Amino acid sequence: MAVDNGARSVVRIGTRGSRLALIQTELTMAALRNAHPDLHFEVVTVTTQGDANRTAPLAGMGLGVFVKEIERRLESGEIDMAVHSLKDMPTALPDGMIIGAVLERADPRDVLVSHLGSTLADFPAGARIGTSSPRRAAQIAEKRPDVEIVPIRGNVDTRLRKASGDECDGTILAAAGLVRMGLEDVITEYLAPEDFVPPPGQGAMAVEIRADDSWLTGVMSTIDHAETASAVNAERAFLEAIGGGCQVPVGAYATVADQSVGLILNAFVGAPDGSQSFRTALNGQAGAPAALAEAAWDALREQGAGALLAG
Repeated sequence: MAVDNGARSVVRIGTRGSRLALIQTELTMAALRNAHPDLHFEVVTVTTQGDANRTAPLAGMGLGVFVKEIERRLESGEIDMAVHSLKDMPTALPDGMIIGAVLERADPRDVLVSHLGSTLADFPAGARIGTSSPRRAAQIAEKRPDVEIVPIRGNVDTRLRKASGDECDGTILAAAGLVRMGLEDVITEYLAPEDFVPPPGQGAMAVEIRADDSWLTGVMSTIDHAETASAVNAERAFLEAIGGGCQVPVGAYATVADQSVGLILNAFVGAPDGSQSFRTALNGQAGAPAALAEAAWDALREQGAGALLAG
């Protein structure tokens, strides 16, 4: 649809209504105000399918359960832009939508939070770790097949409460969310991303806009973080290379290898029960994320990972 130019007086931002989502929206507005002090914002909170249904397993709810409702409002013109956790976004966006900016990434690692105060290696046999993530469950089961994995869902505060010993003895969360919420003190252990490979885009915030909104496209260019964008492009390209919508546990984490064009992509594919896991780490060019992703998937297929998707 045709969109007015910079003459608009207020930019309407769509977001989920969780505490973390609102914090991330505030961080995005702060970055925009720093670059464009004259901008004014209206925050529009949206209840997504993932928020409305807090009991069904996320793996069975399909792609984009935390973004589709927001995208509908963006498409209709009810909002001008949307702030997402990039890891929640499918690799294929709706027609007419683009990622206008990727903000500088926070800590991408997963962390263990436990009232027992133990590291994952020292967790007692039979203790309960809660997670709704097939990737996290697979990597826990791979490293600690003697602990019990308990399915839990909810926002960060809810999962922390459930992991206090009531429903389980610990949980795995994203470091970035806890840091943004000022909850670093609850972290028991930071998990090495080479071993506990994060999902594509973890720790990064993305701003989605309409492709035909040329004014906002220019505005977004001032807050886009090139290094983060290069890394997450490679991660999302890996997810796309293996099929985008597959339900197999997948991790992908890229880092800049030098100051110019190099990337290192760590990739993981595993069986849900932790009985099989495949990892690789490859160097490639930041300007060719699809080629690096394809090379990583080729390396994992050579190890036998293709059989997991065939099943």
